[in-house]
Amino acid sequence: MLLRLRLLLLSLGGSGLLLLVLCLGAQNLNERHALNLGFGRTAPLPSGFLVGVSLVIGVLSGGSLAAVLMPTREP
Repeated sequence: MLLRLRLLLLSLGGSGLLLLVLCLGAQNLNERHALNLGFGRTAPLPSGFLVGVSLVIGVLSGGSLAAVLMPTREP
């Protein structure tokens, strides 16, 4: 149980740090694109920021899935 919690917290912390660095690095980018979501459009965002957010979401979902699906140890 403690190993699962540690893995989940490590995944949350790592993705939070990646998102922080991504937000700091994407402030001065000039070329911005908007995404068409079908029901509306997003605000114009830099393309590197969009790719980075998808990377952060992948790290977060992969780490949390690994923590949830980890086999339990029977004493």
